[in-house]
Amino acid sequence: MGEAIKTTLIADETVPPVVPTGFRGFLAKFTVLKGAQHNLWLTFLIKFLIYTAYSVTNKTMVLWLSKDLGFSDQAAGALVGWVWAPAMTVFTLLAGSVTDAIGLRRTFFLGVAICTIARSVMVVTTIPSLALACGVLPLAVGEALGTPVLLAATRRYSTTAQRSISFSLIYMVMNIGYVAAGYIFDYVRQLNLHVSLFGFEPSSYQQLFVVSLAFEIVLFPVIYFLRRDAGTRIRNEGVQSDAIFWRRIGQTVRQSSIETADLFRRLIGQSGFYRLLAFFLFIGFLKAIFLQMDYVFPKFGIRELGLYAPVGKLSNINAIVIICLVPIIGALTQRFAAYRMVVIGGAICAAAVFIMALPTEWFEPAADSAVGQWLGHGYLGLQESIHPYYIMAALYLIVFSVGEAFYSPRVYEYAAAIAPKGQEASYGSLAYLPFLVGKLLVGTGGWLLAAYVPEHGPRHPGTMWLIFALAASVAPVGLIVFRSYIRVPEAGRED
Repeated sequence: MGEAIKTTLIADETVPPVVPTGFRGFLAKFTVLKGAQHNLWLTFLIKFLIYTAYSVTNKTMVLWLSKDLGFSDQAAGALVGWVWAPAMTVFTLLAGSVTDAIGLRRTFFLGVAICTIARSVMVVTTIPSLALACGVLPLAVGEALGTPVLLAATRRYSTTAQRSISFSLIYMVMNIGYVAAGYIFDYVRQLNLHVSLFGFEPSSYQQLFVVSLAFEIVLFPVIYFLRRDAGTRIRNEGVQSDAIFWRRIGQTVRQSSIETADLFRRLIGQSGFYRLLAFFLFIGFLKAIFLQMDYVFPKFGIRELGLYAPVGKLSNINAIVIICLVPIIGALTQRFAAYRMVVIGGAICAAAVFIMALPTEWFEPAADSAVGQWLGHGYLGLQESIHPYYIMAALYLIVFSVGEAFYSPRVYEYAAAIAPKGQEASYGSLAYLPFLVGKLLVGTGGWLLAAYVPEHGPRHPGTMWLIFALAASVAPVGLIVFRSYIRVPEAGRED
């Protein structure tokens, strides 16, 4: 669920596993945090605030671009899929070096300050050029700065004994942030507030940006308390002038760009690099389906189910199931090869999307059943009759989440397994490629919405979902067809 957490799975591999002995051993995994320094708990809180604000923005972005700024479905999808999201990935690759150069606390402050200014612009302006240049693009920079610094902070502020459970909690906190964002997204829209401040009347989507801005502002005092015991690098930085500070950042970004280019030049001559590239290319089709939950699903839900449809609560099903299943499936499938688990998980994910392409009338009995009534009236809080798409979406997300729990953690394990000895870090640094591929693919979602689920006119949503399902199927089919080329033996695992 999110780009940042995937790296933690690699970072944690060097930590020796704790062998539990009964219930006491299970509790020991958590009680090891007793006495953890306060900076670690603050890192968890920062993670929650950052990812809640990010997820609220992510769900709102496409709708805001279309409704408030006047972009078409196609243009809004392209801006998000081909500009905003890829820019954030590129800046994330450079942000790690910035963190190393200026320290954790300064990077936190820098990222939050940039996000605060960018979100403020997005709240108050409806001028497209200003909103994009001074809002969307800087926000991608600010959000990117938070990704590696949170991972670095978790590692720095936890002891060796605490590290494994700390990274697990970071993963859980991130998903809790996604769940909170889903509730906020629905609640603010359903309030339908009409507020006027000195003649300024923010739309529902600008109000959502206000909420994310509030989370951003709360981060300042939280980060301030990281000042004490904030790490050796930060304590020894000393006082620098602003000119030296910004010059140092510029030099770091340039050096990081050169090193990234050198990395690709070194890897291009290795056969394993092309195998990994093909592997990640296929995984990108699965990531596109995951990303459409923020960039396509909200528009689909609003147009098919109504303006105030609880699409946020629906999407929360993914995060809730993932939180519950990933540790269980991970424990039960450790002895199996990562490649096999990725193929199985990818097939489950692809099969899940086909549910949304089925005729809605097939699910009308389920909508009228006790389970359907609980889903609609109990969980989603609907007052009217239950549309079959609510049942279909819930089933799709549950099955998709099962597949994601199988494949997602193992993707990055396979990257480490395929790497030549001594180059695990270089191959691991390519772990963002599937998300980059997925973002480029999901940029076409605007055309699919305009063609099959337009705001006005006849709609054929089943066709749109069939195209998504066929796209998702590229991953397991491609991994099976090209298995002899991509797959390598994995030490200690069943073939």
